[in-house]
Parts: sequence; structure tokens; C-alpha cells
Amino acid sequence: MLTFSRSILNEYMPGKLYRIKTTMANSNLSNKSLRPPGGRFSRALLWWNRKSNTRSMPWKGETDPYRIWISEIILQQTRVEQGWLYYERFIKEFPSIGELARAPEQKVFKLWEGLGYYTRCRNLMATAHIIENRHNGQFPKEYQQILNLKGVGPYTAAAIASFAFNLPYAVVDGNVYRVISRVFGIAKPIDTSKGKAHFSTLAGELLNRKNPATYNQAIMDFGATVCKPQAPLCNTCVMKKFCRAYALGKTEILPVKSKRTSIKERWFNYFILRYGNRVYIRQRQGKDIWQKLYEFYLHESSKKLEVKQIHDKLSAILPESSSFQVTRISNVHRQKLTHQHLSGQFIEVVMGKPLADKGEFELVPFNKLKRLAFPKFIISYLQEKNVNLSQD
Repeated sequence: MLTFSRSILNEYMPGKLYRIKTTMANSNLSNKSLRPPGGRFSRALLWWNRKSNTRSMPWKGETDPYRIWISEIILQQTRVEQGWLYYERFIKEFPSIGELARAPEQKVFKLWEGLGYYTRCRNLMATAHIIENRHNGQFPKEYQQILNLKGVGPYTAAAIASFAFNLPYAVVDGNVYRVISRVFGIAKPIDTSKGKAHFSTLAGELLNRKNPATYNQAIMDFGATVCKPQAPLCNTCVMKKFCRAYALGKTEILPVKSKRTSIKERWFNYFILRYGNRVYIRQRQGKDIWQKLYEFYLHESSKKLEVKQIHDKLSAILPESSSFQVTRISNVHRQKLTHQHLSGQFIEVVMGKPLADKGEFELVPFNKLKRLAFPKFIISYLQEKNVNLSQD
């Protein structure tokens, strides 16, 4: 067990955050030495949950592991407000694992369209097939089996295990990191292996093992509505009396991250090559963003193409002696991804002849676009053009 000396725990000096020093003795953290006096943390959290937690979500209180899994995958990198509608659509369209496993790939992608981070969608389909074929359509009930599923990490596995099967596994997401780091005044970086292990162990020790589902939901709700990233509600917080960050005026700097995300800037020039009432599109392949989604003819450059450069590029890709007319160049569209910032423009072109060698492109009627899944970057342009993308 890791043990903590009482003298170290007394090192709460004004203006300083404490870093717990440890000596190796056993395999678990000491509850008694880490928790606020009298175990007030868990009691205060559950009291707040009973009296003040009014946060409503369609999957809250759900015990069906399939529905919990769908909600958790959707909520990875997605705000609750945005994910809510997608969750309801998914459950309506695919009410069971079997129906999701048997669904055509493009139908699932189309339903996911606009959520981004499409690896989640691919993992969702792969896992549905695994459960249907290897587990006879029954969702695994053991934590390790759940964790072994494609696209499921420790947080998602703990959420499914606790909410569906009431197993004693603590969830550790951004809300939990924030609550624990502030209440206990822990300045260990949450984006390092050591920091993650430390918070995970402490979260497990704080977990109410008699009712892990209620406790896990409560701590996430508390982080989302009270101990918020900005402007936390400290003055009315039930943990104000023993919160280290509040006592030291450090709530705004916790939790700590050690790394700054490296951002890649990219510029996309999309050519909308139109021949008659049809347009050229292709399905993206490879390991870049938006794998298996559709797009128009793309030329990626280091910066915005000027008019002459646009004409030079068109002369290179269109058939010799073919006439073409640039009918419109859109305003600049932008989208921010976690590690990439995208900028781009859409160049609308009317062609006199079809492409001599269309390669991986296909020439499709405009009314077929609504049946295909496009990345959000392109959806914004199509919506601007009032192209109907709904599946009538």
C-alpha cells in the first residue's frame, strides 16, 4: 500500500499546492490519509446528488449496456448538448446490437454525419460485429471483457460496468480529474502516465462500492454543473469547507496539464466539378482524417489558391481542349479539430467534357448526395448552397 505521513498531509501552506510524497509499503492508497476529514468527500457528493442534482440526460439511469455503450461512444469528444439528438436517432434507428451489426456501413456513417471523429463510428460498427458474432449478441458483463472491445478504454469500460452491472469500477473523465484535483489540491499533470495512474487509483479508493453507478454519475454531474472548467460555483459548493484549491485560490489552474497540443494547419481547395446535373465525388481512403467519408475533388495547398492558380490547376486536371467555367468561389470555410485547424474554399466548375480518366472518382447526380456521408467541413458548404442532405 502507498502510505502517507500525517506531517506531509499537514503541508497545506497558503499559496502552495501540495504534492503528496509517498513511500512504498502496500498496493493501495490509504483512504484515511487522503480523504477530507471524516470521509466528507463521498458523503458530501452523494448528499448533493440527492438534494441538488437536477441534470437531465436521456441515457441517465439507463441499465441497458448497449444503450450505455452507444451514449458513451457518442460523448467521446462531443458535448452532451450535441450528442443528445444523435443518441436518440441511433437508438431509434438501431434499437439493438444485432440491428447495428447488420446495418449497411454508409447508413451508419450517414447517421453519424456531423459528429466528427469518425474513428469512433468505425469502432462502433466493428464492436457491434464482434458482440453479435463472438458473444451471441449479448453484451459482455465482465469489466475486462468490456475493456477488450474495440474503441473502449478504461473510462468507457468503467461506465458500462458500473451503470449496467453495478460493478465497483470508478469512472475517470475530465470532470472527475477536475473535481479530485481541486478538492485534494493535487498538481500532478493529468496527461502523464504517472498522473493518470495516481488519479485513477485515488478515484477507485473514493468510489462508493455499495452503489458505484449512483456515485459515478454524481461525480461526473458535479464536475459538469458545479466544479466547472471556468467559473466554478465555489460559493455554493458543498465541498467548499474542505476544498484545497478553493482555500488556496487555485481553482482556475487545476487540473494541470504538462503538454501543449501541437496543431497542424491545413488548407483545402475543393473543386466542385460539375458535368450536366452530376458531380464528381470520391470516398476517402488511407489513414488521414475522414476515412471512408465522401468528398469532392481536393487539392491541398499551403495557402489559399489565387484565381490564376485555380485556372492553372483546372487546366492540368481537366481533359485537353475541354472548356470549363468557374462559376463561383466560396468564402473561406474553417473547422478546428483536436490536432488540426482546417481552412479551405469551394470552387464550383461547369465542365464541357467529362474526365477522360476519372480514377477513383465517380460521377453522381446531385440528388444522390443526400444518401452519402460527408465530413462536417463539406456539409457546411452544402448547407450554404441549400443542398438537401436529409434521407427522404
